[in-house]
Amino acid sequence: MKKIIITLLYVHIFGFFSAQNSDTLKIGRKEAESIFLTRNLDLITQKLEISQAEARVVQAKFWPNPKLTINEVNLWRTYDIEEQPALIRNWGTNTQVSAEIEQVIQTAGKRRKNIELQKIEVEGEKYELQEVLRELKKLLRNTITEIVYNQEQQKLYQNQISSIEKLTKSYQNQLEQGNISRAEYIRLKAQEIEFKKKLISLQQEITEQQTELKALLIIPAKSYIVISDDLHAPEKELSELELPKWLEVAKENRPDILIAKNKEKSAQKNLELQNALRTPDIAVSVGYDRGGNIMKDFVGFGVSFDLPIFDRNKGNIQEAKLEITKSGYETRKNILKSENEIVAVFNNYTKTQEIFHEIDDSYETTLDGMLTSHEKNFRLRNLSMLEYMDFLDTYISNKMIILDTKKELNQYYENLQYVVGQDL
Repeated sequence: MKKIIITLLYVHIFGFFSAQNSDTLKIGRKEAESIFLTRNLDLITQKLEISQAEARVVQAKFWPNPKLTINEVNLWRTYDIEEQPALIRNWGTNTQVSAEIEQVIQTAGKRRKNIELQKIEVEGEKYELQEVLRELKKLLRNTITEIVYNQEQQKLYQNQISSIEKLTKSYQNQLEQGNISRAEYIRLKAQEIEFKKKLISLQQEITEQQTELKALLIIPAKSYIVISDDLHAPEKELSELELPKWLEVAKENRPDILIAKNKEKSAQKNLELQNALRTPDIAVSVGYDRGGNIMKDFVGFGVSFDLPIFDRNKGNIQEAKLEITKSGYETRKNILKSENEIVAVFNNYTKTQEIFHEIDDSYETTLDGMLTSHEKNFRLRNLSMLEYMDFLDTYISNKMIILDTKKELNQYYENLQYVVGQDL
């Protein structure tokens, strides 16, 4: 039964790695961002939203079309009327016809105000693009960090599996010769299986992260992405002295704040438009009547407009005023939110950075050297199984602390760039 379980684990592991080699794409962080900026469908869609807003500006510039009306045309012959000259060949001597052309003239600068409002909407769509980009860049970079983090864990466990397999094989020979107890062999074999199970779990996590990354980069599902960069702590040293500058930068650069400010401008311009809508538009017309008046051919002019007796657009004006107040509160809320987020993320970053600085540069090298030494002494029977296993647990635990700290530093650094609203 044990042999069957072990065989299944081997098949599962090597099945994963053979799948990886089917269509592997090796890229770095910078290359991934370049692909993201050119291919991502959410960004492309948002750019089309800007083009649509620009098209609305073009549409707002057009005057209303003139209206042509032709009526009072009789299609049958009418007797006992005065005959008139024919209109077309012999037709029209007993026909009446009237025609009118009307042009609406917008008053109180409505057209100009609407154009300005639509231009503000274009700016709003550009800020929306920046917000989508900000959200997706954070997701992309953190996803890459997670993949690199798990790749590093893979290397760690693959190395341990390779080493422990040799030890297990050696112990199996010793068991067959009767030099060791079966309990020692089983303990070592159990550790080997545990490492392989962890490796499978890591691969499953990477597969999920691969799905997210391929969706962001628009890469075919059959591809397997390997990030070529190692997991390093951010190179830039951050100082608390920069906090005031970041708070000001956020007010000027964070897309959600810019969107809120743009909504204020839009609300103000909409109020101007609603006030202008109180003034009725004027319709100027020119009419022609043939055979319907005391004059044979009558030409007349006319003017029409609504009488603002009942509807003076009061409700829409009141709504526009309230929108200005509401958007002002929204801007203040986003500014306060940005300030709290920047301070909180920076504090998390500096605390994690303090832990990282406590780790000596040569600490990892020392750990690796000690592991090699312990493995050698374990083979030579200078160390007991318990001593070797205790150190192996300590080694894995310390390696994971280093990896976790690097991952957290990268994530906090990216979150800081996100809350500030620009790359630092």
